[in-house]
Amino acid sequence: MNAASAEPHPTGFAGTTRAAPEAPPRQEPPGNGPWTYGRWLTIIALVFAAHVALLFVFGGRKQIVPRAVTNVPTLRLADDSSELLALNDPTLFVLPHQKDFASAIWLQTAALKQPSFRWTEPPRWLPLSADELGLAFNQFMQTNHFAGFELQLKPPLKLSAPGLPVEPALAQNSTLRVEGELAQRQLPSPINLTNWLYANVIAPSKVQVLVDAAGNVISTVLLPPDSGFTAADQYEKADQRALELARAMRFTPSSRLTVGRMIFNWHTVPPPATNTPTALP
Repeated sequence: MNAASAEPHPTGFAGTTRAAPEAPPRQEPPGNGPWTYGRWLTIIALVFAAHVALLFVFGGRKQIVPRAVTNVPTLRLADDSSELLALNDPTLFVLPHQKDFASAIWLQTAALKQPSFRWTEPPRWLPLSADELGLAFNQFMQTNHFAGFELQLKPPLKLSAPGLPVEPALAQNSTLRVEGELAQRQLPSPINLTNWLYANVIAPSKVQVLVDAAGNVISTVLLPPDSGFTAADQYEKADQRALELARAMRFTPSSRLTVGRMIFNWHTVPPPATNTPTALP
């Protein structure tokens, strides 16, 4: 019989056995499990932080000062030892030296100045006599005669005429004046205007016209008088005659329509007297 599977009965009876209960599974403490990546990274971060903190706490902040060199062996040559060291020079008898026999000659030789290829010839001035200065000019002036001229210190006066034509105060006949862009186009033939038999002055008749490219008048408009004084002198028959003459006029051809004004200045002639007064006795 297996000793592990049979135990004496607690009542003390011999020959009776009972199976022992199984032991529960062993549970490991939570800290003894395998380490994860997070735990490793945390430990590494803590160690690095502690290392940096120790460097800041115990790190030296003093500037490093080099120590003075003391008790160091030095080498110094004895007196008159330079000549002995010069014998060890392999070029002592090959190259020229200041203390050899030929130094007294080549050290005293004057250095030759090398010629330069960039040179200019010094200036050589031409001889000039003071008596000959202006001789050629004097000969030219003696052989050439020029016409004399008078210096005009004051500029001549410039007479100017007024731009607008000055018409006589009392015209002897009726006249026509064209204004605006239409003044640039001429009339092929002159127009003779008749005088009016009227006892008073007649105000000018102003007509605005539109002329086509061929020169024909296609529109006429009688313009009103400029003021009330002019309106009192208006004569209806004269205005109608001005409209008729304006429609019948022909101008020189042009490339476009032209607008202008035609002003008829009427001349009046007093009518003849019908009744002669009788002479008083």
